[in-house]
Amino acid sequence: MPKGIYNVPRAINEPVKSYAPGSPEREQVLKTYKELYNSTVDIPLFIGDEEIKTGDTKRLFPPFDHQHNLGQYHQADKPLVEKAISSALKAREKWTTMPWEHRAAIFLKAAELLAGPYRAKINAATMIAQGKTVHQAEIDSACEFIDFLRFNVQFMTEIYAQQPVSSEGIWNRLEHRPLEGFVYAVTPFNFTAISGNLPSCVALMGNVVVWKPSATQVYSANVIMEVFQKAGLPKGVINMVNGDSAMITDTLLESPDFAGIHFTGSTGVFNSMWAKIGQNISKYKTYPRIVGETGGKDFVWAHPSSNPIEVATALSRGAFEYQGQKCSAASRAYIPASIWSAVKERVVADIKSFKMGSPEDTTNFVSAVITEASFDKLAKAIDDAKASSEAEVIVGGGYDKSKGWFIEPTIIVTTNPKYDTMSTELFGPVLTIYVYEDAKWEESLKLVDETSIYALTGAIFSQDRYAIDFAAKTLVNAAGNFYINDKPTGAVVGQQPFGGARASGTNDKAGSILNLLRWVSPRTIKETFIPATDYRYPFLGE
Repeated sequence: MPKGIYNVPRAINEPVKSYAPGSPEREQVLKTYKELYNSTVDIPLFIGDEEIKTGDTKRLFPPFDHQHNLGQYHQADKPLVEKAISSALKAREKWTTMPWEHRAAIFLKAAELLAGPYRAKINAATMIAQGKTVHQAEIDSACEFIDFLRFNVQFMTEIYAQQPVSSEGIWNRLEHRPLEGFVYAVTPFNFTAISGNLPSCVALMGNVVVWKPSATQVYSANVIMEVFQKAGLPKGVINMVNGDSAMITDTLLESPDFAGIHFTGSTGVFNSMWAKIGQNISKYKTYPRIVGETGGKDFVWAHPSSNPIEVATALSRGAFEYQGQKCSAASRAYIPASIWSAVKERVVADIKSFKMGSPEDTTNFVSAVITEASFDKLAKAIDDAKASSEAEVIVGGGYDKSKGWFIEPTIIVTTNPKYDTMSTELFGPVLTIYVYEDAKWEESLKLVDETSIYALTGAIFSQDRYAIDFAAKTLVNAAGNFYINDKPTGAVVGQQPFGGARASGTNDKAGSILNLLRWVSPRTIKETFIPATDYRYPFLGE
């Protein structure tokens, strides 16, 4: 695509609304919340031009009130998963040849729908089904999702605009073809924006998708499909299937037309998928693209020169917003002894001031964790810390699942820098802190680097520029998203492309041009205007 043919709107980040008392957005989202909460849904499979209800259903309920009925979703069997593949491949025949500006227009329209008439609905659905406060829903299901859609269009045009040079009498061109086959998108519960982005950015580049959202995010995934349909996405381009994860994955990875996987989830699941792809590699028509963002054990490290109030605030927000269920949430921290007393006083006071409960009460800072399995894992880690001679619970430590999966924001202080909760991913509101001797700050950085198998996000705090430089160099491989004097959460599309390495994934940076390049297969075209008519070169002359 030569530059200048179309004036594509330049992407800018969607402003975050405040939801302050009396604001129109607050009134609208709470009204929509009540309407959704007091009604039920019957979520089908979206396969080709059909919305299929199999009768094999699972119940939907909020994590903060597991007895409340939100409705149900239908599950696919193997023949329906195979039908999803066929429907995607059928849709591919037209979708891959659709001019890029028409694909762009669909997803730009989806962004406008989310920014306007669907904003309250997508946020309310995320609050209800995923237990997010209104602010956490706003920055996720509205703003980040909108940003993904708009910036991806901009990145797509930049990819197409990059063309090779041409010599005299020759025209060289570069096509970015869609992958040959279908892509499998596997999305998590914790970010509605990720669930919308993983299938849509692949489709934007001309591919077709079979999408399996998390079972605990199906409720808002249904709204995503509604928005895509309203935006004019042709049927079959994105097929949404729910059901047994292992069966769906095995079926899709057995297909010769499997061309790639776009994944966000656990390291163990991703490793098993990679192994299956390797076992099946001789079956595929093309080498599949494997893109994944997986686990994390994200850190905050403070230098003795740090401001203790800034460090404490980063811990309060970075570890406990959305119940610590962000891929980027701080779950281990290293604090120098000289400022520990001040940090401890502030962060404990912060946590004691947190309110916990339903997102409908906008004075609540945290809600419930997503499932009973998550609750049980976190409760065990807390109990183990209470019983350990190497650990002390200094705030929180309570839990109750009688109504919802509620875990109190908890801080564990350990004398062992390799204590289990310093290295094991928990994915919940539990932060473990190791207090080190000021003089050993350089040694503590080695602990940060060596303690975890992950390398997703991390933050350092210091007022000493030499220390900042040293820490950045020492931790060069410890985090794909590295923060200086800020919490390790809150990456913004177009500003901090997100992804990590080591056991945290393939670091293909969602929210950047780098990710979109994974979903195209370039073809170089050389056109010679006056072809040669004699094989002889000048050097052959006598």
